[in-house]
Amino acid sequence: MKRIALFILGLLAVLAALTAYLGLREDTGPPATLAGADAIARGAYLARAGDCQACHTARGGTPFAGGRAIRTPFGTIHAPNITPDKETGIGSWSADDFWRALHNGKGKDGKLLYPAFPYPNYTKVTRADSDALHAYFMSLPPVRQANKEPELRFPFNQRMLLVAWRALYFRPDIYTEQAQQNAEWNRGAYLVQGLGHCSACHTPRNILGATADKRDLGGGMIPMLDWYAASLTGESEAGLGNWEVQHLVDLMKTGISARGVVSGPMSEVVRESLQHLSDQDLRAMAVYLKSLPHGEPYVSNTAALTPEDERRIKQGAALYEKHCVECHKDTGTGEPPHFPPLAGNRAILLDSPVNPIRAVMHGGYPPSTGGNPRPFGMPPFGNVLSDEEAATVVSFIRNNWGNRASMVTGQQVNRYRTVQLD
Repeated sequence: MKRIALFILGLLAVLAALTAYLGLREDTGPPATLAGADAIARGAYLARAGDCQACHTARGGTPFAGGRAIRTPFGTIHAPNITPDKETGIGSWSADDFWRALHNGKGKDGKLLYPAFPYPNYTKVTRADSDALHAYFMSLPPVRQANKEPELRFPFNQRMLLVAWRALYFRPDIYTEQAQQNAEWNRGAYLVQGLGHCSACHTPRNILGATADKRDLGGGMIPMLDWYAASLTGESEAGLGNWEVQHLVDLMKTGISARGVVSGPMSEVVRESLQHLSDQDLRAMAVYLKSLPHGEPYVSNTAALTPEDERRIKQGAALYEKHCVECHKDTGTGEPPHFPPLAGNRAILLDSPVNPIRAVMHGGYPPSTGGNPRPFGMPPFGNVLSDEEAATVVSFIRNNWGNRASMVTGQQVNRYRTVQLD
């Protein structure tokens, strides 16, 4: 028995040591680069590509002074001040300290950072780009604004547990170009996987908040926002298999395209980040995304409709005729790009009906962009339709013009009636 006990204790000690090694190790990476004359301008562009302002600016607050509440399933994390204030910001951080945060997920003092800061993506950023970002942030006016401590539930408020999380789900890395691909593809992969951190929303997460590598960019619910981020791979769900590269470029640049319109959280991404990128970078991202392997083909719901389903769909048809037909037409074809088609729209057909429910209840508003400064918006009908009425309209849309998907209930609509602002 003693030998068994000693063996178990020894095994546990080895596992603990391995976990500590994997969870705490750092990759020093290449040395700092010499900041050229264009470093600040390049850093400003890269900060746009990374959409840094979205998290590090509170609504109505000073850019990059922090304070925005990032809600997670584990509690709330307040984005820190990243202006060059020496006491409350990152004014005392060297280029090495900044690289350490992006590449290794550790603060200047070695504190493990919560992965609400997407360092699992930013670790792929090159040292030269990290240094350009640092030069840009150091050029900003310093803002004295104290940071707030995370408000996480026990045991997630125990930061040392991140050692185990990192051991399981994080490895420092730098993007490595794929020799078999051309420069455009590699540039797109670098932006999507790294600064763009697209997988942070478009990949499902497990119960510990880590993205599922086997379904990378395969679509998933955005935690705590109750929005579904569509698949960006091939034909899987609402994927990009039938999109042309230019359609995707248009969507990222203006918020609208011949194939769809952005709304919800993606509107902010387009407004604050993507529209400011060069056409070459947007095309590179589109080329990369279009090349991703097709996932499992989407299979629509083929269960037979019951007489009750038919009755509710008929009720929904009458409400559609009253409220929706002017823009989306009786054929469901809409008038692209401003009024997207509903017929064959895979965002309508997803297993989760959250996005069409949100659109009906709260409206759909593409961002105002340089390429589309006065966007058409869909008005909200939450103040006009009851939960059950909205459910019948969405059920009708999901089961007309060749669409076939599950029926929607009033309880589902009620769940998403409340607007989440952050």
